[in-house]
Amino acid sequence: MRWENLTADLAGSPARDAALFDADAVTTRTFDTPEFQGITFHEIQARSIVNRVPGASRMPFEWTVNPYRGCSHACVYCFARKTHSYLDLDTGLGFDSQIVVKVNAPELLRRRLASPRWHGEHIAMGTNVDCYQRAEGRYRLMPGIIAALRDHANPFSVLTKGTLILRDLDLLKQASEVTDVGISVSVGFTDGELWRTVEPGTPAPERRLDVVRTLTDHGIGCGVLMAPVIPFLSDHPAQLRATVRAVAASGATSVTPLVLHLRPGAREWFTAWLERHHPHLVRRYERLYAEGAYAPKWYQRRITRQVHELAQEYGIGPARAGMPRRITVPEPTLAPAPAEPGPTQLTLL
Repeated sequence: MRWENLTADLAGSPARDAALFDADAVTTRTFDTPEFQGITFHEIQARSIVNRVPGASRMPFEWTVNPYRGCSHACVYCFARKTHSYLDLDTGLGFDSQIVVKVNAPELLRRRLASPRWHGEHIAMGTNVDCYQRAEGRYRLMPGIIAALRDHANPFSVLTKGTLILRDLDLLKQASEVTDVGISVSVGFTDGELWRTVEPGTPAPERRLDVVRTLTDHGIGCGVLMAPVIPFLSDHPAQLRATVRAVAASGATSVTPLVLHLRPGAREWFTAWLERHHPHLVRRYERLYAEGAYAPKWYQRRITRQVHELAQEYGIGPARAGMPRRITVPEPTLAPAPAEPGPTQLTLL
């Protein structure tokens, strides 16, 4: 494996700084428990954990934290598959089963946040691979990460398909009292048969919507990223309606559609899946994605318009690009007014 000179960042663009970890600092483990059967974990002492997103990226944020590389969710369309090739790991089954664990992530983050060179910028998590994938149940990196962000009042957001985020509910509430916290759950469709083949390692869409419902019940605003909308498989008007209706019923604060995009690495793996499960669609995909990784603008606009119209019908709205979903913070208790007029002290809260 090419561990030396690992300089790939979130979006897969090579950087020019030192390697993120030493090759001789890798510990490889396997576990016999059923939930980790067939999965190999590569534990590393990372050299850095806060990554800058390249300026050319379409991402609406500048900084990310990714405690894992590779993802047992095994989503056949995952755009992050290409990043495994930088380690000489397979972007197909290897991406699903060879998981890199940055075991010192919480300590590295706390050190970075304490640096005088850090200015408290928003940090996004779950934007590359899911930080609440199965590995998190064993390694428990996120509690330390959230605690560090809380202690430094640093704004952050989390995007996940995992139900494990509910384990950290109390920490999220604590963080929300001192900074902006955004939570989004990814639910692209509610078709159970499609889910079983295209996202085999994830909780069912219904369970993810239960997460939204639970967060909402605890006063935490949670948006839904309706991603991906898969052309010819989850984009029928009746399917879009069913998904938006379920999202609305969960109490989501917003729903934001995102059409499937097929970057190198993911494209080959998704096409192989398509040939096995829906061979009649291969030529249609070749035509739709003939210009590159993204579906044509006219198609994206059509899906966005349909979802937004449905969202309005069901009483929810789209999220504004780049805006975190703020966890509700109770209004501060006001002190009783003085009995007699006197000087007034202004408050920041």
